[in-house]
Amino acid sequence: MASDLDSSTSLGEQQRKPGTSSWLRVGIIAGASALAGGIAAAWWYRKTLTKLREAENHNLQSEFRNLEDDTTDRD
Repeated sequence: MASDLDSSTSLGEQQRKPGTSSWLRVGIIAGASALAGGIAAAWWYRKTLTKLREAENHNLQSEFRNLEDDTTDRD
C-alpha cells in the first residue's frame, strides 16, 4: 500500500509540470508585450521628432520671409 507521503509527492510533481508551462507562457507573453511596447514607443518618438523638425523648418522659413520683406521695404 502506498503511504500518504508517496501520494502527496507524486501529486506535487504532477502539479508542478503544468505550472512550469504556464510560467513559460506568461514569460513569452510578457516578452512579446515588452517588445511591442518598445516598438510603439520608438514609433511615437520618431513621429514626434519629425513633427518638431517640420515645425522648426516652418518657423525658419517664416523668419526668412520676414527678413526678405524688411529688406524690400527699405529699398
